[in-house]
Amino acid sequence: MTSHFLNVALEAAKNAEEIITSYYTTDALNVELKDDETPVTRADTEAEKAIRETITQVFPDHGFLGEEYGTQVGTSPYLWIVDPIDATKNYIRKIPIFGTQIALMKDEELILGVSNAPLLNELLYAEVGKGAFLNGEPIKVSDVSQSADAMVCHGGLKWFVETGTFPGIYNLINDASRTRGFGDFYMYHLVASGRVDAVIEAAISIWDIAAITVIVREAGGTVTDVQGNAITKETASLVATNGILHDTVLDYFQK
Repeated sequence: MTSHFLNVALEAAKNAEEIITSYYTTDALNVELKDDETPVTRADTEAEKAIRETITQVFPDHGFLGEEYGTQVGTSPYLWIVDPIDATKNYIRKIPIFGTQIALMKDEELILGVSNAPLLNELLYAEVGKGAFLNGEPIKVSDVSQSADAMVCHGGLKWFVETGTFPGIYNLINDASRTRGFGDFYMYHLVASGRVDAVIEAAISIWDIAAITVIVREAGGTVTDVQGNAITKETASLVATNGILHDTVLDYFQK
């Protein structure tokens, strides 16, 4: 049985989906560059506004941390973390791999995640202790136990080069059975549902990874940064695996 929190999060995701899909085939996006030189569209801002309004109607004392509208301090221990369109660059270029990310944190602990990819027809969600689901069906991670048999996904590689950790990811890619650079939220959909065995990503913000962290964990996987540390609001890199491979993947960055 889903909680009241999850029901509201799913409603918020669907409300955002209506906005996002309505703009997808139009030329009315009004693309602008933010201070960090990443793009933002009318769909991003309107979708995040709809998410916040949907949740606030039910939980007026909750706080928010969103990519487009920043922090709104609440009076309760609950904080909603929102990315209305993860992979906005894909969205702008009409690449259908983009999705809405909604997570709930209580006292610094992530307890709920929703990841909705409307054009891929994939709605993933999870709550702590209740398992993970794809379009209403339970999902779990793979049981691959050797890097030589693993399919590994990665995001952009520039951060690894700049931080001197590229040899680790290079060696992992070289040892793996198969690698692909899907990037963004979608590769976490794949690891949570057992279609991919490990994911490595960096140069990220908490709204990129909060929802999928809960989903992968509830599917039986493990999520840390590349040093093996727990996920926090300051996390800048991520390793998500089926759990069995996690220490093996981390070892590539310790050598």
